[in-house]
Amino acid sequence: MSLQVIQADYANPLHAQAIVELLVAYAVDPMGGGQPLTAEVRNNIVPALAAIPHALSLLAFKGDTAVGLMNCFEAFSTFACKPIINIHDVVVTKEYRGSGIAQQMLHQVEVIARTKGCCKLTLEVLSHNEAAMAAYRKFGFTDYQLDPAAGSALFWQKSL
Repeated sequence: MSLQVIQADYANPLHAQAIVELLVAYAVDPMGGGQPLTAEVRNNIVPALAAIPHALSLLAFKGDTAVGLMNCFEAFSTFACKPIINIHDVVVTKEYRGSGIAQQMLHQVEVIARTKGCCKLTLEVLSHNEAAMAAYRKFGFTDYQLDPAAGSALFWQKSL
C-alpha cells in the first residue's frame, strides 16, 4: 500500500477528523508533552487552523488510514525579506515511525515552500528526541546560527 501525502482541506470532515485524532495521539506521547488535549482544543483546533490565513496542514495516508500530520505556519525572514515556513507539529503514528513518512511530508512541505518563494524551513525539536533529530538531519536541517561564536539559537517561551 503506497503512501499519499496531501495538503489537508480543513472543510473536509475526514481531514478534520484525521487532524484531531493525530494531534490527540501526539499530545499524549512523551515527545508531545504527555497530556491529553482538552475537549475545547479537540473541538476547535480545525476551525482555528482554517481561520489562520498562513496555516497549512499536511496529512499522510496509507490507504484510508491517516498515519502522519504536519502543521505549518508561514512567517517572514526580515534578513532575507522572504517568507519562511515553520513546521510546528510533526506527527507519525507509532506503528509507522521509522518508515520514511516524515521524510515524505518534509519533502512535500519543501515543495510548497519553494513555490511560495520561501527562503527556509524552520522547526523546533526537543533536545532528547534523538529519532526526530536524526530524521531532520537526514533531510538537511541543522541548528540555527548567525555566527558560530555567538552560539546556536534556542527556542524559548513565556506562557500567558
